[in-house]
Amino acid sequence: MTHDDDLPPTDAAAALRLIQDQRSVAARRLSPDARLIYWPWGVAWLVGFGLFFLRFPPGERALVGLPSWLPLTVLFTLLLAAAAIQAAASARAYGQVSGDSARRGRWYGCAWGLGSVSVYAGLGQISEHLPHDLASLLWSATAVGLTGALHMAGGAIWLDRDLFRLGVWISVLNLVGAIAGPGWHALVVAVAGGGGILLAGAIARRRQRRQS
Repeated sequence: MTHDDDLPPTDAAAALRLIQDQRSVAARRLSPDARLIYWPWGVAWLVGFGLFFLRFPPGERALVGLPSWLPLTVLFTLLLAAAAIQAAASARAYGQVSGDSARRGRWYGCAWGLGSVSVYAGLGQISEHLPHDLASLLWSATAVGLTGALHMAGGAIWLDRDLFRLGVWISVLNLVGAIAGPGWHALVVAVAGGGGILLAGAIARRRQRRQS
């Protein structure tokens, strides 16, 4: 390497290309792979709520003879795994980010954690007085509704149109499933919710590739 290699480009087009290349490199380093953010949650909803529908469909008879504890166990396991994957991907990408963006992220994470715990604590006091099918609907509809609301809030905080749209989609399908009733809610959330999150991840990843 000669001394001339360290000099800035004198051609305007070359300088613009250098700026764009550096911007793309920075974007890749500071933006986690969208598939790691969306797809684990999509799989968790698709599989977890899908098992709920197979074991607790509308009516009295299960479509598949699964143990009654299995759907909830699988759903919680997949949700915990999705949270761990997202946390690892976000920490790797945003670990060196500071300032207002980092503060927004921390506060938004606190809203997810504290909001979920407080809502579920209240549900635990109510659901034991309801029939099993209505208790399951109460838990799932509240959890999915909270998810949709927080997605919309995140989209508003970061002016992320795709995240806001996903929150609207989740909220609408949750309303449809809740009106349809026990059993159907799990099917709607599994197919439309889980499938929608997977599609959102694919779209976000394609946009990342175009920007890079």
